[in-house]
Amino acid sequence: MKKLISLFFLLIMSFSGATVLSAQEPILKFNSNKKFKIVQFTDIHWVPGNEKSNEAKQCMNEILDAEKPDLVIYTGDLVFGAPAETALREALEPVVLRGIPFSVVFGNHDDEHDMTRSEIYQYLCKQPGNLTGTVEGLSGVSNYILPVKSVDGEQTAALVYCLDSHSYSSLKEVEGYDWIKRDQVNWYATKSRVFTEENGGIPLPALAFFHIPLPEYNQAAGTESAALIGSRLEKACAPELNTGLFTAMLEAKDVMGVFVGHDHVNDYLTRWKGIILGYGRFTGGDTVYNGLPGGNGGRVIELTEGKRGFKTWIRLKNNVVINEVIVPDGQEE
Repeated sequence: MKKLISLFFLLIMSFSGATVLSAQEPILKFNSNKKFKIVQFTDIHWVPGNEKSNEAKQCMNEILDAEKPDLVIYTGDLVFGAPAETALREALEPVVLRGIPFSVVFGNHDDEHDMTRSEIYQYLCKQPGNLTGTVEGLSGVSNYILPVKSVDGEQTAALVYCLDSHSYSSLKEVEGYDWIKRDQVNWYATKSRVFTEENGGIPLPALAFFHIPLPEYNQAAGTESAALIGSRLEKACAPELNTGLFTAMLEAKDVMGVFVGHDHVNDYLTRWKGIILGYGRFTGGDTVYNGLPGGNGGRVIELTEGKRGFKTWIRLKNNVVINEVIVPDGQEE
């Protein structure tokens, strides 16, 4: 019913010619089966007027129809051409028209065209179903937390942390990609501690999403004992500097898994010090480099209320599912 209401609202506003000033935020909660399903789309790289971008739309339509998720998270690089507003509208259309709650974390290419990060954020805030947030005064724009309520809606049962991983290094001494800043790490640690205290000292099951992988991705994949599930066709394009987010997550004991995009030919999962480090599946069309066997797709993550583990898999076109993994409670090494 919520999806129908969102769609009806969108259609009424479109046909009336009115401007949508704000969109009511949906409440995320586990369903009656105690499940909560997330679909991660990443690196859509939408170019307005480019027919190859429609490959991404077809892929997203198939995945959404098959999975019927409770939440869609776009982990950056939706936009790869101007006008950016057109790219955003067309890239988001499969989710918006279905009335599915969604959120976005920004990639390094989203604000390279004719809209700043702040302007993109303001655009997103007008879209029905949008849950993208921001924290004033914090480095970056797309920093926010999505609480997932219990079946009865009475308490927070899980958390989704979303962080802005920025774009490129601003220090002449450091080449390559930017890093999550220390104030963001401190913000995460503080918020995590508050949620844990409110939960009687027990860390809530949590996931984290952002665009650029952490340096720990290469540490984990480079060890002799590393078990990788999925494809790793290039080294993680991580920042050279490490500001300690992974350590903060390890100490907080709430984040079970981290999911990123950025590297188009990686979709693997591995475990490092008890935390799953994972990639989404490249979702875009043939507008940029790609080459994963089986083509574009999306990652699906399913949580179960009351459990610290999760289930995840990759869905491709034509009803193909690969790399299904069950991460058990505890995640001990």
